[in-house]
Amino acid sequence: MKSPELQASVIRDLVLLSCVGLRPVLVHGGGPEINSWLLRVGVEPQFRDGLRVTDALTMEVVEMVLVGKVNKNLVSLINIAGGTAVGLCGKDARLITARPSPNAAALGFVGEVSRVDATVLHPIIAAGHIPVIATVAADETGQAYNINADTAAGEIAAAVGAEKLLLLTDVSGILADRNDPGSLVKEIDIAGVRQMVADGKVAGGMIPKVECCVRALAQGVHTASIIDGRVPHSLLLEILTDEGTGTMITG
Repeated sequence: MKSPELQASVIRDLVLLSCVGLRPVLVHGGGPEINSWLLRVGVEPQFRDGLRVTDALTMEVVEMVLVGKVNKNLVSLINIAGGTAVGLCGKDARLITARPSPNAAALGFVGEVSRVDATVLHPIIAAGHIPVIATVAADETGQAYNINADTAAGEIAAAVGAEKLLLLTDVSGILADRNDPGSLVKEIDIAGVRQMVADGKVAGGMIPKVECCVRALAQGVHTASIIDGRVPHSLLLEILTDEGTGTMITG
């Protein structure tokens, strides 16, 4: 989603799906934007095990950028494309309640999802609007946390009883051989994907994505797919064709 053209294309496809009767919910992060604004205020972005180290100042910037800028930009793009979007973050109507991650000492205000209350989403979806959710949430005391967008999407999918969870990434999906782009695994079940993790075939940034899919499936979501957002119309191909475009994990 880094290039404006790609962003516009994904948004148009999302609106098309909405127009033909599907009810999409868009959950987003915004890593590159956060990095660029941190550098503008003189803070060097830091990562540990793929997660952003988030001190109090970083958290303030994360919230401003994700909720104030990225979220409203996506809402605006959907509206321009002919849909009607409603922008929210985890704090709105207690949509997401956060808790500190187990390694909070090292990561700062990086949170996990404690619970999801999707009540606020039902009337929005029923009215034919597209909820656009930034994954900033507060804990019981009101402290803000940055939550991984894939993880939040999986929990929200379970809470709304979604048919499908789709994670748009910048890789083609799960590969049987990480060094061979042609070895895409088209479809796999939970047991199969767990075996791949155990065998070290799924590693790095793909592990949290896979875990998030497995959790969503365990909570009643029918299918979870990891797809390449860089492929034109990957969203439509995954939903509307038998072939699909990435890796579909089934329960």
